[in-house]
Amino acid sequence: MGSERYQEGQVDDDEYAKLIRKMNSPRVGIDNDACDHATIVQVDCVCKHGILLELVQVLTDLNLVIKKAYITSDASWFMFVFNVTDGAGNKLQDHKILNYLKTALESSACSITSLPSSVDILPSKDFTLIELTGNDRPGLLSEVCAVLKDLHCNVVKAEVWTHNTRAAAVIQVADESTLQAIEDRNRLSRIKDLLYNVLKGDSHTSRAKMVVSEGLAHTERRLHRLMFDDRDYEQTGVAKGPKKSRSQVTVTNCVDRHYTVVMLRSKDRPKLLFDTLCTLSDMHYLVFHASIDATRSEAYQEFYLRHSDGHSVSSETEQHQIIRCLEAAIERRVSEGLELELHADDRIGLLSDITRVFREYGLCIRRAAIATDGGKAFDTFYVSETASNRVDAKTIDCIRRQIGQTILRVKQTPSLSPKPSGEAEASATSLLLRVFFKVCSFHNVRV
Repeated sequence: MGSERYQEGQVDDDEYAKLIRKMNSPRVGIDNDACDHATIVQVDCVCKHGILLELVQVLTDLNLVIKKAYITSDASWFMFVFNVTDGAGNKLQDHKILNYLKTALESSACSITSLPSSVDILPSKDFTLIELTGNDRPGLLSEVCAVLKDLHCNVVKAEVWTHNTRAAAVIQVADESTLQAIEDRNRLSRIKDLLYNVLKGDSHTSRAKMVVSEGLAHTERRLHRLMFDDRDYEQTGVAKGPKKSRSQVTVTNCVDRHYTVVMLRSKDRPKLLFDTLCTLSDMHYLVFHASIDATRSEAYQEFYLRHSDGHSVSSETEQHQIIRCLEAAIERRVSEGLELELHADDRIGLLSDITRVFREYGLCIRRAAIATDGGKAFDTFYVSETASNRVDAKTIDCIRRQIGQTILRVKQTPSLSPKPSGEAEASATSLLLRVFFKVCSFHNVRV
């Protein structure tokens, strides 16, 4: 009888929460006049843990650049302020984009579903989703593509990340003949068995994992989750030489307010905030206040957070874990290899043929993004030679002659950034947060 009342109480609480959200609908404002160099986007909504990542995901999916952000909450309300530009650094002027942005942000803020829904696989009859994690090695992607080609699977979209000797991939495939999801259970089982053997290789201790299902997923969210679950943040002892750090992460406790304060400095790049928030979410931390400044080449992020159980970080071990995981989140998307772009007419087996050529010339694929649209293939590869990150120019010339000079183009070679100085001044937005806490303390306001 007591359990029944408890369950009824849960239902009542859920219905009450829905009513509160309905009465306090989110407010989204977009201002192009208040700032000379960016469009200001403000979202006010009822507190929903995970909403920050959902809003940032909307912005990054539109390829918008977050220059500054200020996030704060009280007992039941969140306020988010983002200074954003397009990829060229300009304000947003297109009314269609502005209207879509407002609608998308309102939809995310209204959603009652919890954050994991944006990570889960959604059912779809159009594609079969394949997720892979395993030991990274030269030629791995080529072998995977060869298996899919032999099994008459057409790769429609894929993304591959490698980090710290680990590899993860999210691949959308369709049946070669029907161009729909593969429904034959025996065939799906065979795909899974053969790909697992490829991932496992000759190692009997490999942590190879894979999932084959009918569905769609947010690729980058899944890749972060896959690599986090695969513990790519752990040092394997395989890498030689000093670690090339691109970031500086510090973790302290704000004792009087029972928050853990995480401060991060790194060379700025697209989707940096999205990457750090993904990992904080995967670690089950909730962000209550934050300030972001990426107006220069260096990005500064400061988060006031607690664990999902309501407690701040209680041990040095947990602090070190946060540091390692955030460093891994930043490094997963960064590639030191040579960037190659492929634009070609799409055909069955194209990806298998391209990756085979890379393998024959001794190149390792460090990261890849594969997409098809309207009968065209748009692929990006970051490659390096097995022994180092540098790729011989003669090797690239030979590959381009074999694949096609106009099909494969060479872009810039990303270089490592120096470790940012820990003496740099905190951003003005961070200072506002500290003043905010002092004012709340003076007036005895709970935040």
